[in-house]
Amino acid sequence: MIDADISELYGTSTKALNQAVKRNMNRFPPDFMFQLNTQEKAKVVTNCDHLMGLKFSKTLPYAFTEHGAIMAASVLNSAKAVEMSVFVVRAFIKLRELLSTHKELEQKLIELEQKVGKHDKAITAIIITIRELMGDNAKEREKTIGFERE
Repeated sequence: MIDADISELYGTSTKALNQAVKRNMNRFPPDFMFQLNTQEKAKVVTNCDHLMGLKFSKTLPYAFTEHGAIMAASVLNSAKAVEMSVFVVRAFIKLRELLSTHKELEQKLIELEQKVGKHDKAITAIIITIRELMGDNAKEREKTIGFERE
Protein backbone atom coordinates (compact mmCIF):
# COMPACT_ATOMS: atom_id res chain seq x y z
CA MET A 1 0.00 0.00 0.00
CA ILE A 2 1.12 3.52 -0.72
CA ASP A 3 1.59 5.97 2.15
CA ALA A 4 -1.36 8.07 0.95
CA ASP A 5 -3.69 5.06 1.19
CA ILE A 6 -2.45 4.10 4.64
CA SER A 7 -2.79 7.63 5.96
CA GLU A 8 -6.38 7.74 4.71
CA LEU A 9 -7.09 4.36 6.27
CA TYR A 10 -5.70 5.48 9.63
CA GLY A 11 -7.32 8.92 9.59
CA THR A 12 -4.18 11.04 9.40
CA SER A 13 -2.34 13.07 6.79
CA THR A 14 0.35 11.54 4.61
CA LYS A 15 2.81 14.03 6.03
CA ALA A 16 2.02 12.98 9.63
CA LEU A 17 2.35 9.30 8.68
CA ASN A 18 5.71 9.82 7.01
CA GLN A 19 6.99 11.88 9.97
CA ALA A 20 5.96 9.15 12.41
CA VAL A 21 7.64 6.54 10.24
CA LYS A 22 10.87 8.57 9.99
CA ARG A 23 10.92 8.96 13.78
CA ASN A 24 10.63 5.16 14.08
CA MET A 25 12.73 3.92 11.14
CA ASN A 26 14.08 1.03 13.22
CA ARG A 27 10.54 -0.45 13.14
CA PHE A 28 10.44 -0.47 9.34
CA PRO A 29 13.04 -2.79 7.81
CA PRO A 30 13.15 -3.05 4.00
CA ASP A 31 10.67 -5.94 3.98
CA PHE A 32 8.11 -3.70 5.76
CA MET A 33 8.53 -0.49 3.76
CA PHE A 34 10.50 1.01 0.89
CA GLN A 35 10.46 4.21 -1.12
CA LEU A 36 9.37 4.06 -4.74
CA ASN A 37 11.70 5.36 -7.42
CA THR A 38 10.54 7.72 -10.19
CA GLN A 39 9.64 4.93 -12.64
CA GLU A 40 7.72 2.96 -10.01
CA LYS A 41 5.84 6.10 -8.98
CA ALA A 42 4.85 6.78 -12.59
CA LYS A 43 3.65 3.20 -13.01
CA VAL A 44 1.58 3.32 -9.81
CA VAL A 45 -0.02 6.62 -10.78
CA THR A 46 -0.84 5.23 -14.24
CA ASN A 47 -2.39 2.04 -12.84
CA CYS A 48 -4.25 3.54 -9.87
CA ASP A 49 -6.65 6.35 -10.74
CA HIS A 50 -7.16 7.34 -7.11
CA LEU A 51 -3.45 8.23 -6.89
CA MET A 52 -3.50 10.86 -9.65
CA GLY A 53 -2.65 13.48 -7.00
CA LEU A 54 0.80 11.92 -6.73
CA LYS A 55 1.53 12.63 -10.39
CA PHE A 56 2.75 16.18 -9.70
CA SER A 57 4.16 15.56 -6.23
CA LYS A 58 7.89 16.18 -5.93
CA THR A 59 8.35 13.62 -3.16
CA LEU A 60 8.51 9.92 -3.85
CA PRO A 61 5.89 7.92 -1.95
CA TYR A 62 6.60 5.09 0.45
CA ALA A 63 5.17 1.65 -0.18
CA PHE A 64 4.24 -0.54 2.79
CA THR A 65 3.96 -4.30 2.86
CA GLU A 66 1.29 -6.00 4.95
CA HIS A 67 3.58 -6.02 7.99
CA GLY A 68 4.59 -2.41 7.41
CA ALA A 69 0.96 -1.30 7.28
CA ILE A 70 0.33 -2.99 10.63
CA MET A 71 3.47 -1.43 12.10
CA ALA A 72 2.36 1.99 10.84
CA ALA A 73 -0.74 1.73 13.00
CA SER A 74 1.48 1.22 16.04
CA VAL A 75 3.50 4.43 15.47
CA LEU A 76 0.51 6.69 14.83
CA ASN A 77 -1.52 8.34 17.57
CA SER A 78 -4.75 8.91 15.70
CA ALA A 79 -7.90 7.33 17.11
CA LYS A 80 -8.49 5.48 13.83
CA ALA A 81 -4.95 4.04 13.85
CA VAL A 82 -5.41 2.78 17.40
CA GLU A 83 -8.78 1.30 16.44
CA MET A 84 -7.29 -0.43 13.39
CA SER A 85 -4.35 -1.72 15.42
CA VAL A 86 -6.73 -3.29 17.95
CA PHE A 87 -8.80 -4.69 15.08
CA VAL A 88 -5.72 -6.32 13.52
CA VAL A 89 -4.65 -7.86 16.84
CA ARG A 90 -8.15 -9.28 17.34
CA ALA A 91 -8.16 -10.63 13.79
CA PHE A 92 -4.89 -12.47 14.41
CA ILE A 93 -6.24 -13.90 17.67
CA LYS A 94 -9.36 -15.17 15.85
CA LEU A 95 -7.18 -16.65 13.13
CA ARG A 96 -5.05 -18.44 15.72
CA GLU A 97 -8.21 -19.79 17.39
CA LEU A 98 -9.51 -21.05 14.05
CA LEU A 99 -6.24 -22.78 13.30
CA SER A 100 -6.27 -24.34 16.75
CA THR A 101 -9.83 -25.59 16.21
CA HIS A 102 -8.85 -27.09 12.87
CA LYS A 103 -5.88 -28.85 14.46
CA GLU A 104 -8.15 -30.28 17.16
CA LEU A 105 -10.64 -31.38 14.53
CA GLU A 106 -7.87 -32.96 12.48
CA GLN A 107 -6.64 -34.88 15.54
CA LYS A 108 -10.17 -36.13 16.29
CA LEU A 109 -10.58 -37.28 12.69
CA ILE A 110 -7.30 -39.19 12.93
CA GLU A 111 -8.47 -40.83 16.16
CA LEU A 112 -11.84 -41.68 14.62
CA GLU A 113 -10.13 -43.11 11.56
CA GLN A 114 -7.97 -45.31 13.79
CA LYS A 115 -11.03 -46.50 15.73
CA VAL A 116 -12.96 -47.26 12.56
CA GLY A 117 -9.95 -49.09 11.21
CA LYS A 118 -9.85 -51.25 14.34
CA HIS A 119 -13.60 -51.85 14.14
CA ASP A 120 -13.33 -52.82 10.50
CA LYS A 121 -10.90 -55.53 11.45
CA ALA A 122 -13.13 -56.68 14.29
CA ILE A 123 -16.23 -56.63 12.08
CA THR A 124 -14.38 -58.56 9.38
CA ALA A 125 -13.27 -61.15 11.96
CA ILE A 126 -16.87 -61.51 13.22
CA ILE A 127 -18.21 -61.98 9.68
CA ILE A 128 -15.55 -64.60 8.92
CA THR A 129 -16.40 -66.44 12.14
CA ILE A 130 -20.13 -66.33 11.35
CA ARG A 131 -19.49 -67.64 7.84
CA GLU A 132 -17.35 -70.43 9.23
CA LEU A 133 -20.07 -71.36 11.70
CA MET A 134 -22.68 -71.21 8.97
CA GLY A 135 -20.52 -73.38 6.79
CA ASP A 136 -20.07 -76.06 9.50
CA ASN A 137 -23.78 -76.12 10.38
CA ALA A 138 -24.81 -76.26 6.76
CA LYS A 139 -22.67 -79.39 6.23
CA GLU A 140 -24.13 -81.06 9.35
CA ARG A 141 -27.69 -80.22 8.28
CA GLU A 142 -27.11 -81.76 4.90
CA LYS A 143 -26.31 -85.08 6.61
CA THR A 144 -29.10 -85.08 9.20
CA ILE A 145 -32.00 -83.36 7.51
CA GLY A 146 -33.88 -84.76 4.55
CA PHE A 147 -34.40 -88.19 2.95
CA GLU A 148 -31.74 -90.20 1.27
CA ARG A 149 -32.21 -93.05 -1.19
CA GLU A 150 -30.26 -96.11 -0.89
